[in-house]
Amino acid sequence: MLKQFRAVALALVTLGLVSVSTPHSARAETLADALASAYNHSGLLDQNRALLRAADEDVAIAVSRLRPILNWSADLTRTFGRVSNNSITVGTRATDVNLGITASLLLYDFGRTQFQIDAAKENVLATRNALISVEQQVLLRAVQAYMNVRRNARFVTLRENNLRLIRQELRAARDRFEVGEVTRTDVALAEARLAQAKSGLALAQGDYLQAVEEFRAAVGRKPGNLRPPSSAPRLSGNVDAAKAVAVRKHPEMSRAQHDIAAAELNIMAADAAMKPTLSLQGRLGASQEVFDNEYNRTGSLGVQVTGPIYQGGALSATKRKAMAQRDALRANLHVVRHQVVQNVGVAYAQLAAARAGVIASQQQVRAARVAFNGVREEAKLGARTTLDVLDAEQDLLDAEANLISAEADVFIASYAVLSSMGELTAKDLRLNVQTYDPAAYYNLVKEAPVEKSKQGKQLDKVLKALGKE
Repeated sequence: MLKQFRAVALALVTLGLVSVSTPHSARAETLADALASAYNHSGLLDQNRALLRAADEDVAIAVSRLRPILNWSADLTRTFGRVSNNSITVGTRATDVNLGITASLLLYDFGRTQFQIDAAKENVLATRNALISVEQQVLLRAVQAYMNVRRNARFVTLRENNLRLIRQELRAARDRFEVGEVTRTDVALAEARLAQAKSGLALAQGDYLQAVEEFRAAVGRKPGNLRPPSSAPRLSGNVDAAKAVAVRKHPEMSRAQHDIAAAELNIMAADAAMKPTLSLQGRLGASQEVFDNEYNRTGSLGVQVTGPIYQGGALSATKRKAMAQRDALRANLHVVRHQVVQNVGVAYAQLAAARAGVIASQQQVRAARVAFNGVREEAKLGARTTLDVLDAEQDLLDAEANLISAEADVFIASYAVLSSMGELTAKDLRLNVQTYDPAAYYNLVKEAPVEKSKQGKQLDKVLKALGKE
């Protein structure tokens, strides 16, 4: 048993309870690498894993109410006084030591404690689904950070190329001005566009630095040499089928359903609280007079039945409150269902728009490049002005920027679709990580081991390791 327990405890540590940082290599980094780093790095995941362990302990607390309850007491009492009888006054003094042990065991409470245990288990399942939702948020944020770094890096390169091209145009305008082919106005236009290009480059560099900081926050380190993703996730394109999958699989749906189940059990527990409780009671006691040989030994064992008569309406109010909470959670399930379905529809619409944007931008880039090359050649022959060349160049720049942005949006929208369906998890993506097992800690604590037991000592080691991470 001890070997088995140690194996499970070791699995807890290796499956993510204790995060281990790995050095980032200098090789080209893929999107899967960034997602794995985000999964291992996320403090938000660690926070919600701890909340899940707290929910696991609620089951142990509820289970403990069915176990024998033992308490001890001890006191040292000094008594003194004076007794008068027939004009004779006598002083009394005594020092007593009292020891006692009491025990109680719940025998029957109309299922109240069992209802509370089952409700705690439903809360555990709800919290597990909340953890999955957080995992999806973490991974989608990492996708967005990855693609935004690539997007803004390409914007910087595009602006740098544009700046070099405008400088060439400015030199050409000055040369033509020297020979009288153009006026000073053409030179001024090129100079103004050069200043605008420098400003655009500075803004692009600033956006890139912001994207880097967001990547650092989402993934846990600075971005390396980010490779373009090979392909976007494969999606069926059937929106109605995706909505059905989301209603069935999305963690927020499962969470809402388990919340309702827990609320129903809380109503039954509140109803059982109005009924009697049967318990077994036992007591052992010993008292000893310190300066005398007098002593007393006592013991008792009996069955006790207790039940409420009147508690100011608190029990009825507790039941009504539980019913109101159940009704609120039922309404929340209705809201969550519509929100999940809406999110799928919105995600597919954004994906379709991004894909259409890529096609349109590709056509725009081709046309703008042809137009720019033509205008520039015509300007050499004197058929176009410097302003015409600069405007054509700006159109090409805008088209290329739109294409870069649309390509990044396609990838982000594709992963957003997976998230809306509840399929953006480390397991679904087959990331190269040690996935966290939400049942591992629960299996260790569900029987409520005490601190001095073998299981309790092993749990203490695990918790100390968690506290040092």
